[in-house]
Amino acid sequence: MNYKKVKHKVESFHNQGKTKEAAHWILQHFNMQDHYLKGFEFREKAEPSMIVLTTEGNFGDQQIIRIPENTFQFPLPLMISLIAHEMVHVRQKTRQPFVMDKNEREWQAYYEMLFRNLFPNIPEVSNHYKKSFAQKAFDYYNRMGEGSELQAKYAEQKKQVEELIASLR
Repeated sequence: MNYKKVKHKVESFHNQGKTKEAAHWILQHFNMQDHYLKGFEFREKAEPSMIVLTTEGNFGDQQIIRIPENTFQFPLPLMISLIAHEMVHVRQKTRQPFVMDKNEREWQAYYEMLFRNLFPNIPEVSNHYKKSFAQKAFDYYNRMGEGSELQAKYAEQKKQVEELIASLR
């Protein structure tokens, strides 16, 4: 199914007030399903400058992803990437060894948004969003601690992100 048809399908769900159904359809269509995802729940409406999705649940238990009621009023590639980000968190919190450090979890999720290794079928986002995701990734990388074991673990990935950003200029 081409992007235009995907967008039409999601808009159709959205117009019918079926936001959760649209999110589930996206998981299926882009091969991101996970039996550790309990489902989607709503959170407050998002603003263009503040779109928040969260993954909630105890480590080892099924997870819930909270999405804004107005999720699909924003650019679809962005929202698919944000859902993929949360699906990375579902994996991190439900598979041994759990990724306990928040900075490491966020680094891995933003890295996935840039390089789409786990979810290769999701659409690319604009360079603007790629730069934004990279900046967020760097924020979490820096919070790992200067010269820390975590920074060393992700040093090669950091170079890849830097090279990607340099290529976008």
